[in-house]
Amino acid sequence: MSLLNKDSKSYSIFYLKCPRCHEGEMFETGSWSFKKSFDMRQRCPKCNLNYFPEPGYYYGSMFISYIWMGWFCLLFVGFFHWFMGWSQTWAFSLLIGFLAVNFVYIFRISRLMWINLHVKYDAKAIEKYGLQQVDPV
Repeated sequence: MSLLNKDSKSYSIFYLKCPRCHEGEMFETGSWSFKKSFDMRQRCPKCNLNYFPEPGYYYGSMFISYIWMGWFCLLFVGFFHWFMGWSQTWAFSLLIGFLAVNFVYIFRISRLMWINLHVKYDAKAIEKYGLQQVDPV
């Protein structure tokens, strides 16, 4: 079984797909688009899953982001400083550049991690819950 099989949680997270059907897009624009970069759809265009089940639902995703980005930053700087022999200044500069380019993707992945903790994948979700007419939004 591959890590990025369509029926795995990691597929939904890294491809930014709906956690229930793994078909619908969760965000309106691409990850490296800086237009509407934080705007999410209200519902899945394929299976009609409500992406905002309650006010403040994604508050927990900030904790997930904080934890995994803290470890990522430590490992990133440590790798370039100790294994590559770069100075701390260059290692931190590279980290800041990397994060400046990828901050939208990091935000989105954290939200996908959070919603995937609460929503189970259902291969037949589109048949069960799908819309009769798909909204363009």
